[in-house]
Amino acid sequence: MPAKPAPIKKAAKKELPEKKVEKAPEPAPEPEPAPVEPEAAPAAVEEAPPAEEAPAETPAEGAAEAPAEVVVEAPPPPPPEPTSAPLDLFIEDKNDTSVSIIWSQPETVGDSGLDGYLIEVCKDGTEDWKAVNEELHKSTRYAIKNQTTGDKLKIRVVAVNAGGRSAPGALPEAVMVKEVADRPKVRLPRFLRQRYVANVGAKINLTVPFTGKPKPVVTWTKDGQPLDTKRVQVRSTDRDSILFIRVSVREDSGVYEMCVKVDDFEDKASLILQIVELPGAPATAKIVDTWGFNVALEWTPPVDSGNTDIIGYTIQKADKKTGDWFTVLDHYHRMNATISDLVMGNIYKFRVFSENKVGMSEDAVVTKGEATILKTDIDYKPLPFTEHDYSEPPKFTVSLADRAATVGYSTKLLCSVRGSPKPKIEWLKNQMIIGDDPKYRQICVQGICTLEIRKPGNYDGGVYMCRAKNSCGEATVHCKLEVKQPINPDAEKK
Repeated sequence: MPAKPAPIKKAAKKELPEKKVEKAPEPAPEPEPAPVEPEAAPAAVEEAPPAEEAPAETPAEGAAEAPAEVVVEAPPPPPPEPTSAPLDLFIEDKNDTSVSIIWSQPETVGDSGLDGYLIEVCKDGTEDWKAVNEELHKSTRYAIKNQTTGDKLKIRVVAVNAGGRSAPGALPEAVMVKEVADRPKVRLPRFLRQRYVANVGAKINLTVPFTGKPKPVVTWTKDGQPLDTKRVQVRSTDRDSILFIRVSVREDSGVYEMCVKVDDFEDKASLILQIVELPGAPATAKIVDTWGFNVALEWTPPVDSGNTDIIGYTIQKADKKTGDWFTVLDHYHRMNATISDLVMGNIYKFRVFSENKVGMSEDAVVTKGEATILKTDIDYKPLPFTEHDYSEPPKFTVSLADRAATVGYSTKLLCSVRGSPKPKIEWLKNQMIIGDDPKYRQICVQGICTLEIRKPGNYDGGVYMCRAKNSCGEATVHCKLEVKQPINPDAEKK
């Protein structure tokens, strides 16, 4: 029995190196109490087998090799992985010395987080990449400054964290360091979108605005050919271009095209300039026919229309006797006409003017021949004529009216009569012809018959009659005349 505790102590010695290798913290004093209690032997016997399972791992002679074997089985944790590449890199703005870029964060950042970004550039055609920021940039927007105008740069962005650099996110194409160009655009005014018409000798001054950045290159052509700078001048600013002609002539007419160009972008606009003047006279004019009081004319259009449409003709006539011209038709659209209402026996000549929107031609074409309106023999046979008989007996259209007169105050009797031949008028008082009594005055003018009684007395009252007679008969009218005494106010008072 006393021999059994000895192997227990040996087993405890074998366990010490395993505990030092795994944890290496403190020395283990556990095997010392084993010999004090004889009953602990069975427990020590139970712990012995695990120590016997790995005797080759901890030999007393090769204790120094144990840590290397442990490293292989339990390697240190791997280093952090770098992030993925930045996304959506594109140009935000650029000018003559800088380029502004913007991008999105990587899709995967990793457990260690994101420390920042490196922005790298190199000239196109090389691979000499250089970082433009000394310290890591935190934002997803960066302005690459102090660059040389005209250089073409390749640009990329690299994300950096504890795991190192990510794959780069690069622009698909190299960038030209140059001011951003707004697409050029010609702003043709509304009145120039249609045909612009001017008279010969007028001053032409047309301003055409445009946009574009930087300043576009402006060129003008006429009918596809460069401008004649001796006749047409062009002055351009940053915002518009002026086409100027000091004194226009018809040869200045044509299609003018303005082109503005920035880099590879351009815009064009065309305007039609038409210089017009008075037309020439019609080419020919002739008398086609003459009949009665009419003449038929025909003419042909002018050779020179004044560089615009003919809108009408003016036809004039002149009598050979006087030579004075008179307009018979104006603003006439056809090229043939019939002139009527001419005077018989006269000889006429005609001329024709052409007209356009500027006005009437200065000259006219005169018909070669003359038109003679002949006198024709006329056999006039008047129709039989029976003179109308206008005879009629007298008839009073207005009769005499009864009247009252005052003694000493003259009065008149009036009536009207008609008849053919002119009737003879007689006045009667109480069936007695008045005759040439100076008390009465008889007047008959254009059928109006008047009998004036001068200062009638008490015996001048009675029945008066007017009688009209002619070869066709007679007619009478009559009236009563009452002569009253005047009223005396003093006698009434007495």
